[in-house]
Amino acid sequence: MSYYLSVVAIFVVNSFNLMNIKQANILIVDDNKDILTAVRLLLKNTFNSVTIESNPENMRKLLAENSFDIILLDMNFNSTFNTGNEGLYWLAQVKEWGFKGAVVMITAYADIDLAIKCLKQGAADFIIKPWHNDNLIQSLKEVIEKKGNSEQKPSAAKRGNESAIIGESDAMQHLFHKLSKVAPTDANILLLGENGTGKDLIAQAIFRQSLRTDKPFVKVDAGALTETLFESELFGHKKGAFTDAREDRKGLIEAADGGTLFLDEIGNINLQQQAKLLTVLQNRQVTRLGSNAPIDVDIRLITATNVPISELADERRFRKDLIYRINTVEITVPPLRERGKDIVLIAEHFLAIYAKKYFKTQLMLSESAKTKLLAYSFPGNVRELQYAIERAVIMADSGTLSANDVVFSPLEQTKEEVANIPTTYNLEDLERSTIEQVIDKHNGNISRAAKELGLTRAALYRRLNKYDI
Repeated sequence: MSYYLSVVAIFVVNSFNLMNIKQANILIVDDNKDILTAVRLLLKNTFNSVTIESNPENMRKLLAENSFDIILLDMNFNSTFNTGNEGLYWLAQVKEWGFKGAVVMITAYADIDLAIKCLKQGAADFIIKPWHNDNLIQSLKEVIEKKGNSEQKPSAAKRGNESAIIGESDAMQHLFHKLSKVAPTDANILLLGENGTGKDLIAQAIFRQSLRTDKPFVKVDAGALTETLFESELFGHKKGAFTDAREDRKGLIEAADGGTLFLDEIGNINLQQQAKLLTVLQNRQVTRLGSNAPIDVDIRLITATNVPISELADERRFRKDLIYRINTVEITVPPLRERGKDIVLIAEHFLAIYAKKYFKTQLMLSESAKTKLLAYSFPGNVRELQYAIERAVIMADSGTLSANDVVFSPLEQTKEEVANIPTTYNLEDLERSTIEQVIDKHNGNISRAAKELGLTRAALYRRLNKYDI
């Protein structure tokens, strides 16, 4: 038995882990309701869930509310002449909306040119009707397996659901490109960035793309370890080494042997702790408290801090020789305010998560809410955005979140307001101060600074000369 469907394109969301078709969720979009019913019955025992939709205009809402791994997309919708262009249009729309799953196209036309167009625009496979049921299922399975086993590229870091790294901005694309270069190596990596930017998620993405992905990943909040706990937790101890040492215990560094050790908030450990850590990194050995026998360890080290590198370079605060050990490659995670359109993408990601959590599955962001999000500087970064969206979902009275529903953290607002209180109201002083802040924000990039200030490069240069900046 075979069914006459129009075409489908395939995109896979969970490309890191999705290896089994029974774990996948599929969305089928076709304006023939008989076909929808037939395919739903065919696939309901093969996929984890099967959702059907006859109107492609409803896809965006469905994608925002659910986590799909595959879209089955008809090539022809409500057209006198079935050219297949409708499917190509909706394929482009799905990609523009940020769907990272896979696309199988199914068409009634054995047209090689159309097949090439679909593949060039991002479809993973192409199926011509009529097909046999077993062949259709096998094709879907192969696409999933192919995506799951494919080489992990920069964009893969943002596709993994568990990592929740979302980014289409230039800043994040640059970061993904850098990750693709360093992740497969054993180089030690120092992650820099403000609180709330997602450094821990970047560390996990590096681990998943590394050659040690089948080995342990051990995360340690180094800044939270007291002096008395630092050695015991990291290096381990022998029974009787101190009062409460009732048994031998393996330290976290030893637990990470063969895998990756992630030391978060490395900038907060004191000089004495730094010296002990440096010894371990230099010798590649740990010695448990109460023992004289060193234990060899093989680890890949990732560290993170919100302390600027210029402050770390101050030897009164941090040992330079340790910086060189942990900083083979330095990666700066950009603050949310520098990621532009990513703000809305991330907001919609959290909206889908919390709408499902709080049983409000019809929620959408209004244009006014998006405008408010884009205009805010997010001193608390992604973490602040996450909490703002969760609160908005909880308090929402309608299916569309307005600007009034989006309330930012009073704590972060207070910090931002205090930082922005001018010390003078002299116009020239204010202009000079504003120019200096914007140029510093963009690390001396005149083009970006001029754009944010609403000036031409020439006009900005004139002001730089005027104020001797």
